Amino acid sequence: MTDLRTARLVLHAIDVAEAERIVARRAGPADDWADDFPFEGDVGAVGGFLRATAARGEQRPFGYYRITRRSDGRAVGGIGFKGRPDGGCVEIGYGLAPSARGHGYAAEAVIALLSVAADQGLSRVIADTALDNIASQRTLVRSGFRLVRTDAHLHYYELLLEREMA
Repeated sequence: MTDLRTARLVLHAIDVAEAERIVARRAGPADDWADDFPFEGDVGAVGGFLRATAARGEQRPFGYYRITRRSDGRAVGGIGFKGRPDGGCVEIGYGLAPSARGHGYAAEAVIALLSVAADQGLSRVIADTALDNIASQRTLVRSGFRLVRTDAHLHYYELLLEREMA
């Protein structure tokens, strides 16, 4: 699987070896991480990737992608699919190390990941955010998602690829 490139980022589909380094928070010789990467969200998401890989095999292209800044080559976060597609729909999640927040990287990464879903023929991408996570809510709206419902804990968003990405 080739890396996804945007104007400022590289999204790299990780493998099991890299996932294990991220979960252990131990960079390998070729890893270049921001000082605050991985943060707790990365460790949790990559742990999910490892469990899914152990249970079902190769996850790519519907796995986890390390987000790296092109300007300095440092890993600053991650983005990925929360499982395989079901009925033309897939869920995404993302997070950035605190030092990388506020620069528009999350929306740039989300838009790049949407191209993977579209290329795989999917029709719908969903995501959710905590009620108090205003930055993530703004990221999803900037990326073309619309709020579809709210419950006591989360806001739920969707993007219809057929209509909005075609």
